[in-house]
Amino acid sequence: MAQTEKVQKTVAAFRVNAKKNIVTPKTAPYFFIGPALLLLVVFTVYPVISSLILSFQEVRGVEKTFVGFANYSRLFHDPIFYKSLLNTFEILIVQVPIMLFLSLLIAVGLHSSMVKAKAFFRISFFMPAITALVAASIVFMILLDEHFGLVNYFLSFFGVKPVHWLTSPFWAKASVILVMTWRWTGYNMVIFLAGLQNIPSELYEAASIDGAGKVKQFFMITIPQLKPVFIFTVVMSTIGTLQLFDEPFILTQGGPNSATMTITLYLYETGFKFFDFGYASAIAYVLVVITAVISWIQMKLVGE
Repeated sequence: MAQTEKVQKTVAAFRVNAKKNIVTPKTAPYFFIGPALLLLVVFTVYPVISSLILSFQEVRGVEKTFVGFANYSRLFHDPIFYKSLLNTFEILIVQVPIMLFLSLLIAVGLHSSMVKAKAFFRISFFMPAITALVAASIVFMILLDEHFGLVNYFLSFFGVKPVHWLTSPFWAKASVILVMTWRWTGYNMVIFLAGLQNIPSELYEAASIDGAGKVKQFFMITIPQLKPVFIFTVVMSTIGTLQLFDEPFILTQGGPNSATMTITLYLYETGFKFFDFGYASAIAYVLVVITAVISWIQMKLVGE
């Protein structure tokens, strides 16, 4: 009996203390999400708002002067901005279709029951996506060296003269596209492979009974069933290419003659090389608008 009274007193005391305590069943969830929310505000929301305000200012040292839309007006009269934007779109138009075509082709091949050691090939194709880009770019710089590169050495056996891979405007852009395709084809291959594995096998069996061949099955079943995957890969690849920075920065530094200067590389140089942070912020927000508009158009074109 005494033990029961002791337990009741303990429970009553706990309830009294719980009322005084800030952490209650109703407030507990907010304490759990609080740290993540704080990090989101500090490292995402605040920089976004601060950058937007900065795009309307001119920064000289530690002094900031409000200049209205002067940075945006200057941007639309900047030939280097248009050049970098054109370079970005040229790379986007060429590289993304080639990469996605190769990704789909490899995914279909690895999905086939005729291929053995699938795990080995999947890992091999995916490895470039997790390889340190700086190390990979240095390797490509060695391979594509005009005088001592292995690629030109190999081409010389076929009577091909040395190609100016990193010093010619055309070939420098082609080199950037090559490295991007090498890096991201395996990544998209895994996404396509996941989509292929989710297509019901009954569809192919029914098509085979109706006399449809492999090619017809591919275009009438595989492609339509992969529509959501196509939408995702196209949109994400487009966004990634519009933000292209690493490859041209390491391989060509935007040269020669700004032939590989992308919009994000120009943004970086404006902000961290010339310390024109107000103008760089304006470039960033124009890029955000361009990315949003293109993504919206792509979604509309595919009927989503």
